[in-house]
Amino acid sequence: MQNVALKDDQTVQLAEVFGLLADPTRLSIVLACREHEVSTGDIADSLGISASLVSHHLRLLRAARVLRAERRGKQVFYSLADACVRDVLQIMIEHLFVHEHGESDES
Repeated sequence: MQNVALKDDQTVQLAEVFGLLADPTRLSIVLACREHEVSTGDIADSLGISASLVSHHLRLLRAARVLRAERRGKQVFYSLADACVRDVLQIMIEHLFVHEHGESDES
């Protein structure tokens, strides 16, 4: 992949998305949505926080196009917006795991 020069407004937008993910609660919400669709209530239960707080974070993550929502009856289910978000998360998880164990991917 080639290095792409970003415009100033694109750099700001990218920094805002990473800023959203810097919050441990929001990151936990995104990770909960990584493998399958999850309802607001299930996210709140799994994280031990209120559904209203989860909803606040979900609004921010949807606005940043990190998560997508699908309404089914009275419930809304959330999942990652696309494979790119999943890939970035996976790359960072692998990066941290490799460096945590003192390994290097350089030969």
